[in-house]
Amino acid sequence: MKSLVDKPIARPVTPLGILAQELETLVQVLNKQALSAEIKQKLDFVARLASGLDPYLEECTTSESAALKALADKTAREEWSNRFDKGETVVPLEQEMLSGHIEGQTLKMFIHMTKAKRVLEIGMFTGYSALAMAEGLPADGKLIACEVDSYTAEFGKAAFQESPHGEKIQVEIGPAQETLDKLAAAGEFFDFVFIDADKAGYVDYYNTLLDKNLLAPSGFICVDNTLLQGQPYLSEAERTANGKAIANFNRTVAADKRVEQVLLPVRDGLSIIRRL
Repeated sequence: MKSLVDKPIARPVTPLGILAQELETLVQVLNKQALSAEIKQKLDFVARLASGLDPYLEECTTSESAALKALADKTAREEWSNRFDKGETVVPLEQEMLSGHIEGQTLKMFIHMTKAKRVLEIGMFTGYSALAMAEGLPADGKLIACEVDSYTAEFGKAAFQESPHGEKIQVEIGPAQETLDKLAAAGEFFDFVFIDADKAGYVDYYNTLLDKNLLAPSGFICVDNTLLQGQPYLSEAERTANGKAIANFNRTVAADKRVEQVLLPVRDGLSIIRRL
């Protein structure tokens, strides 16, 4: 489905977005039933409570930069399924993979708060989160972004050229684990790491960061999609392969005595991990 400006409408991919959509459907169905006015009023209230939160967060969060907005719009207009069908992308991609305004501003704020100067991103997609974090870096800061897909890597690099902060970003194309091993062998380390790549690889990426000292002693790891549409806390039968991978990752981190962590209900779940 597309809007009047030919921009695809994103499907809900977060627990809150899915909840709001399901409640809206439920209200439409039950409003046709012979329910009491009180019940209908309560249904309408919970639906508005769920559907109104994301727009209110957007309203109360600092606006994204012009470069970030342009990148988000360009990503939304791209026909990702066609790119995969033509063999131009190595995996199926969709616009919903973009981190977006709220998460981008959250990551940018984390960079400011931690005073990070060296940032590593594992899984760049079209570069929205990379550019958001670069905006929070000082002039001499550096961000290395790992991206397995050459098409999206070039897509992001073109967008970076439209921002004065794009020069802080270095894109490494190839399997993330190979890039991590190369960085570790070169003695690189990072103040802040953002993981948003293939979910099956999360545990290996996490362990590599700690075992090979890619994470600075006082560094932080942020991990995206750790609520994955609610699958990790729903029944195991309701989990996809990615849902099982995230549930396993969350258990692994929770049991790891090397770190402490908090899981925030930001977008599709954002975990913050600190080495002890």
